[in-house]
Amino acid sequence: MNSKDAQEEISFIYLHGFASSPKSTKAQEISDRFAKIQISLKIPDLNAGDFSHLTITRQLNQVQREFPDPSVPVTLIGSSLGGLTSAHLGEKHLQVQKLILLAPAFGFLSYWLPKLGEEAVKNWQKEKYYPVYHYGEQRSLPLNYNFITDANQYQEQHLQRPIPTLILHGKQDEVIPISASRNFAQLRPWVELIELDSDHSLTNVTADIWQAICSFCQLL
Repeated sequence: MNSKDAQEEISFIYLHGFASSPKSTKAQEISDRFAKIQISLKIPDLNAGDFSHLTITRQLNQVQREFPDPSVPVTLIGSSLGGLTSAHLGEKHLQVQKLILLAPAFGFLSYWLPKLGEEAVKNWQKEKYYPVYHYGEQRSLPLNYNFITDANQYQEQHLQRPIPTLILHGKQDEVIPISASRNFAQLRPWVELIELDSDHSLTNVTADIWQAICSFCQLL
């Protein structure tokens, strides 16, 4: 069996980030590169037509439904919150055999909520909804406080399955500091961390990301 035949028996799924969409620059560029080597890349819309009631649990259930027959291994590529979701899917499902995490949102509540401010978070809890700028929609949309309640249960210390994992993270990340990925990788010898000269978007290093994906997955 040649390498191309082998890749046809692997399902690749890309999980976009929080308040993003399958049409994001990074998602489309990676999808185009997969298409050029004739490999299909699924990119489910994690907004599911209802961003206001988004939760990590909903994302987990949605992506699980995208899995192929159990005999087909899955490689997940996740960006930011999609990376965190990918990691928890990998923990739960043995069918997931490789993870590629782009600036994964480890500990994101501890970084995001302080930026909102204590008063704003209290009001969010009281009013149930908070306006969040959605980059895919290019406008603010209300997000239910259940997003926070649900997210609290998905902690990094629960991620202990030794699944081959590649993390690519920008050293100038202003959303999730690279220390989050450094700490995660340091405690898990099965994780490879590549530090890039970029910010959270990673849009200036897509060629480096693709090269790393190809090497990690033996695509070329």
